Amino acid sequence: MPATIVQTNDKPFQKVAIDTITLDIIENCLRNARAEMDAVLFRTAMSPGIREQHDAFPMIANNEGKMVVGQFGSFIWGFLQGYDGTIEQGDVFLTNDPYSCNGAISHLNDWLCMMPIFHEGRIVSWAAMFGHMSDNGGKVPGSLPTDAAQIFEEGLQIPPVKIVSNGVLNKEMLNLLLRNSRVPEWNRSDFNAILASLRLAELRVHEIIVRFGVDSFIGAMQEMLDRNRVAMGAIIKMVIPEKKQYFEDYIDDDGVGMGPYKIACSLWRDGDIAYFDFTGTDPQSISSINFLLNEEMFKMFLGSFFINLFDPQILFNDGFYDLVDVHIPEGCILKPKRPAALSCRTHLLGRIFDIMSGLLGQGAPEALSAAGFSDSPHFMYSGYDKNDDWYQLYQIGFGGIPGRPVGDGPDGHSLWPSFTNVPNEFLESYFPLRIVSYESIVDSGGPGLHRGGNGVCTGYMFLAPGEISIHDDRWLTYPWGVNGGLPGGRSTKLMVRTDSSREWMPSKCDRIKVNIGDILYSNTWGGGGWGDPLDRPPEKVAADCERGLVSLQGARSYGVVVNADFSIDGQATQALRTEMTSKRPPLTLFNRGGTIEEIKARCLEETSLEPPKTPIFAKRVTSIGEAHAK
Repeated sequence: MPATIVQTNDKPFQKVAIDTITLDIIENCLRNARAEMDAVLFRTAMSPGIREQHDAFPMIANNEGKMVVGQFGSFIWGFLQGYDGTIEQGDVFLTNDPYSCNGAISHLNDWLCMMPIFHEGRIVSWAAMFGHMSDNGGKVPGSLPTDAAQIFEEGLQIPPVKIVSNGVLNKEMLNLLLRNSRVPEWNRSDFNAILASLRLAELRVHEIIVRFGVDSFIGAMQEMLDRNRVAMGAIIKMVIPEKKQYFEDYIDDDGVGMGPYKIACSLWRDGDIAYFDFTGTDPQSISSINFLLNEEMFKMFLGSFFINLFDPQILFNDGFYDLVDVHIPEGCILKPKRPAALSCRTHLLGRIFDIMSGLLGQGAPEALSAAGFSDSPHFMYSGYDKNDDWYQLYQIGFGGIPGRPVGDGPDGHSLWPSFTNVPNEFLESYFPLRIVSYESIVDSGGPGLHRGGNGVCTGYMFLAPGEISIHDDRWLTYPWGVNGGLPGGRSTKLMVRTDSSREWMPSKCDRIKVNIGDILYSNTWGGGGWGDPLDRPPEKVAADCERGLVSLQGARSYGVVVNADFSIDGQATQALRTEMTSKRPPLTLFNRGGTIEEIKARCLEETSLEPPKTPIFAKRVTSIGEAHAK
C-alpha cells in the first residue's frame, strides 16, 4: 500500500506560462540550493567519508518525488512505494534498508533522510540527502563484512521511520540507532548535518515561492523535467540502435571462494523507448557482493552517463525515465532476494558503468570509452591506540580513468560524482598511520591512441596494532581497451611485515591483523586504452616517460623507442612500429586481454604479481539453491 500524503489544502496548482528568464532564474536557484546542501553537510559532518570524501548525495524533487536537481536521483520513488504510513508537514523520514524501499539505497551504511516540503498546506517539493555512515554495527568494524551470508550480519536495519514528526526529533529512536554504532558521535554529527542540509533546501524552496509564486515554482520544475526528457530522447535516438546489442563483464570473486560472476545485458530501441534486459546475469551470491539494483536507479546511472558523455550542460534529472525500460530477473546478483547480504555491493555498482559503456559504444564506437569505472576499492583500519582510544578509518580509493574519445584518462582519479580523496595529512593527523607512498603506478594505464589513466599505489604503514579490511576487484579480469586500445593493469594488495616477509592479500578480506611497522601497498587498477597505441604521437609517449607515467620499456607497447634522456630514436621507432603492425592480429572493438579461461590460465602461471589464486576459480553457481548448498 503506497504512502498517504496528508494535505490541509486540496486546491489544485494552476498551470501558468513561464518565460525563459524566470525559468532560468528558478533553475539556477535550485542548482545553487543543491550546492549549498553539500556545503552545509561537508562543513558539519565529522566522519572522513562524508567530510573529506563527500560520500553523500543530495536532491531536490518536485511534489511528485521526481528529482529536479541533484546527484543520485530516485530516492523518493522507492520510498513512496515501500512506505505505508502518512506523510505530513514537519516530518523527516529515515531509512537505511534497501529491501524496505525497493532498492532506493543499496546497503545499510547509507542513511537516507527525506523531507516533504509544504507550502500553505500543500506539498510542493521534497528534499533528500543520504550519507555513508562509517559504522552501522554488524560483525566487523565499518559494517561491510565480505563474508556476510545474510543482511542481519551487516548491522542495524532501519525500515522507513519518522525520525522527525511534526518538527520534533524522536530522540529515543536516534539514541537506539547510535547505540548500535562503534562511532556514535560521528554518526550523530553526520545525521545532524544531513538534517541541516534538508532544512536549508526547505528554506530556499520557500524563498523561491515567495519571489515567483507557488504555481510558477511547480510549473518551472515540470518544465525542467520536460527539457531533460526532450534532450535525453534525442540522445537515445542518436546512439541506441534498434538492433539488439549484447555485452557482459564480470565480478572477479565473492570473497568466499567462488567466481567470477557474470553480469549480462542486452540493449535495443523500439521507437522512442530504450530497453535494457539483464537476463543471463548469474544468480545471487551467498556473500555480500550482491547489488539490489533498483530500476529507477539504473535509469539515473544511464542519465548521468549520457549527459556527461554528450552534453554536460543538460540539467540532470528524472524527466526521461519513461523513455527507458529495465528488466532485471529476480534472484540474480543484481536483484537478490531478502535476506541476501548487500554490504559489498560497490564492485557491482561500479561495474554497471563499464557495462553501459560497452553496450552503448557498440552503436557509436567513436563515442565509446574503455573500462575504468571498474571498482570502488575500500580500506578499513581499526583498533585501540596507545591511549586506549578507539580509532576507525573508512576510506575509498581511486584507480585509472579510461581512455576516452576526447583524450587520455586522468591518473588516479574518481569517477564518482564530486568525490575527493582523503588527504594524507588528514590520515596521518587523525589515525595511527604513516603514508609511505602515494604515487602513480607506472605502465598501469592501458596503451592506446589515448592512454588509460594509471592506478595509484598507496603505502599504509601501521603505527598501532589493529585490524584491516580490504574490498577490491579487477585483480583477475582486466579493464578492457576499445577501438584497438589495450587493457589497463589489474589491482594488487601487498603486505610487507616488519620481518620483511611479503604476502599478497586477497582482494576481499576482513579481520587481517596488523602490527606496528607493517606496511600495506594498495595498488589500484589502470584504465583501458582507447584507439590504436601505434597511432599515438611519439612525442606524447616520450613526455609520459619523462613524467614517470610510462617506463622506457613500456613505451615499446606504443611502438616507440625512447632513449635514457627521453629523446626519441626516430629510426628505431619507425622500424618497431612496422614490425608490430605486420605481426599483430586485426584490431578489435574490445580487448579484454583474452577469454576468461585464458586469463585464469595466465594468472595461475604468474607468481610475482597476483594475490592467492585458489579457491577463487571454483565453478560459478547456476541457481540460488546451489549457491546456498555450497
